[in-house]
Amino acid sequence: MMTSTFLVSGASALGGVVLSALSQRQQRQFFAWTRNIRRKDETNTDFDKPAEWLGDLYKAQCGLTRKPCVADDFVEISRTGNMIEGIADDTEAVRLVLTKVVECVRDYVATALPEVDPAAAHLGVQECHARLVQAMRQEAARGELVRAILAAQKRIKDLRRS
Repeated sequence: MMTSTFLVSGASALGGVVLSALSQRQQRQFFAWTRNIRRKDETNTDFDKPAEWLGDLYKAQCGLTRKPCVADDFVEISRTGNMIEGIADDTEAVRLVLTKVVECVRDYVATALPEVDPAAAHLGVQECHARLVQAMRQEAARGELVRAILAAQKRIKDLRRS
């Protein structure tokens, strides 16, 4: 009788130890998972500003689609490009794509057409042709900017998922 009581209490104690060990293991896994999620959240907040500014840049360039632009038209794009440039070095994971966006912004802004002199009655054929060529270069630069923005947005989206 004493032996069976001893066996039952020993088995009960052993069961308690096993449950305690399993519970502790489960708890460690849970805390590791929580740390991982917290790290991901912190990383994702690093991408909030670049993602927002890339969206703003995309909207701004959409407003200039197929429109020959002068320097004054690029104010918003230049400002947003400067903000992205300011944080590109601080966001290691997307530095290359943000740098590419900044380069494309500079190339696009550099294609600004000269202001038309209102006093001039009309433009000559050569001047019209030169402005047309410049406007086509401007649209090609805008297309490159769009591709760079979309690539940067995709990279940020992929990093947020992983």
